[in-house]
Amino acid sequence: MASRRSVHRTDSDNEAPSESEDLDSVKLLRKHPKKLSKYHVLAFVLTFFSYALFHATRKTFSNVKVTVSATWTPMNKSLPSVFDDNWNGHNLFKSQGDTSVFLGVLDTVFMTSYAIGLFISGAIGDRLNLKYVLAFGMCSSSLTVFMFGVVSEWLHLYSKIWYVVFWSLTGLLQSTGWPTVVAVIGNWFGKSSRGFVMGVWGASPSVGNIVGTCIVNAVLHYGYQYSFLVTSSVTFGFGIIILFSLISSPRDVGLLGPDELYSKSPRISLSPDEEPLLKNEISTRSIESTLSVRPKAVGLCHACCLPGVVAYSFAYACLKFVNYSFFFWLPFYLQMAYGWKEDKADLLSVWYDVGGIIGGILIGYLSDKLESRSPVVGLMLVLSPFSLYIYSEAPADLTKNAALMTFTGTVIGGVASLISTAVSADLGRHPELANSKEALSTVTGIIDGTGSFGAAFGQVLVPIIMKAFGWKSVFYVFILMTILTLLCIIQIVYRDTVALFERIYRRIFSVNVDEGLINAERETTSVNQ
Repeated sequence: MASRRSVHRTDSDNEAPSESEDLDSVKLLRKHPKKLSKYHVLAFVLTFFSYALFHATRKTFSNVKVTVSATWTPMNKSLPSVFDDNWNGHNLFKSQGDTSVFLGVLDTVFMTSYAIGLFISGAIGDRLNLKYVLAFGMCSSSLTVFMFGVVSEWLHLYSKIWYVVFWSLTGLLQSTGWPTVVAVIGNWFGKSSRGFVMGVWGASPSVGNIVGTCIVNAVLHYGYQYSFLVTSSVTFGFGIIILFSLISSPRDVGLLGPDELYSKSPRISLSPDEEPLLKNEISTRSIESTLSVRPKAVGLCHACCLPGVVAYSFAYACLKFVNYSFFFWLPFYLQMAYGWKEDKADLLSVWYDVGGIIGGILIGYLSDKLESRSPVVGLMLVLSPFSLYIYSEAPADLTKNAALMTFTGTVIGGVASLISTAVSADLGRHPELANSKEALSTVTGIIDGTGSFGAAFGQVLVPIIMKAFGWKSVFYVFILMTILTLLCIIQIVYRDTVALFERIYRRIFSVNVDEGLINAERETTSVNQ
């Protein structure tokens, strides 16, 4: 009779695990620490600051729009003819209204190329080492930013084609950032803590916006080109650090992923040529395969068919329309609507990003505690139209305006952060994939890519509406887009909210039943005594 140690289970068996597999699991536990390791911290910090620097370069352009507009538009048309040569290079537009429209075109060009690149970068990220993709994007995009904002001013190359080409290339190359960094974080942190972790990590865009604003305020008096010089140089240097320091996945250092150790899905099957001669080696070989073999990447169509991906993609398109309109136009709006100086408007706009940081952390933590994302997203989307209307009526008082701006950023920026990070990661790790296929980067690229198309459309629409009807009408469009966001996912929100209340009810009812049984047992014991 065979001893118990020799009993084994193949991939198709449903029997209880053998003792040999238990020993293997103990070994794996040592390679899968529950507490945060240095690798977790390193992945978090490096991806946080890498994406923050992407946003710092974008925010630089947003914060220097007034200065750029003044540079491209002749300030005094009554100058004598002797000054014509000095004005020719700067005279791109006849009025600041025309300049504003072109600035909106640049934002649209950036977001369109960014959106297209996200679909490509997401698929590439699931097939190549994520750190190579991220490092390439940081270094190459910093060069295009340098050409756009620095070389053009140093050489006095005031050309519409120059600006459009290099800013669109910047959007295309920066699209490598979001799918890769979200995939890295998703590889290192499990679903149970993903909402809070990504809520904290989701502050990276807002931190980048704040950093970009501070850089502009520090060097703008030397010339707007130096703002681009500083951000592009720092981004290029950090891209080199990413190349040599980032560990993309626990698999790269011989560890299991956070959701793999206790997964009930079947392990990777071995081909006939890989089958061990001794059957009791199957468990060990399959575990080693899990650690060493990269899961097969899913196709774009398969990723789109995953439950919830299409709904959240269209929802994020509507929401990113609003969120990125604040990102690109808020400093400009504060200057035009309230007459505040550029440096004051830039610093005040930071409070929207502060609200985004607070909202991302708060909403992410709450979604972890409730073990459901959609009900929290739905609640914030219900509050969004009210917050936008209230802020559109904000007074010209700095303190009150900052407070209302922070609340708006908490509601809109927070839910945008949750959808683009934790929700995307959850969908990319859907149980349907059974940990045997890689889709995290692809799903993130689909959701953020679709959202970026919505944002691109918004950057054309905002200056047109503003020029024709005024800023009040722009806010009405924002309100409409937040309502459409909720309608896109209303079915998911309703389903998950009902399931949440049913789960809470069952827990309360089970506690009451347990207390009743305990009390009844105590009464029976006392009677018998």
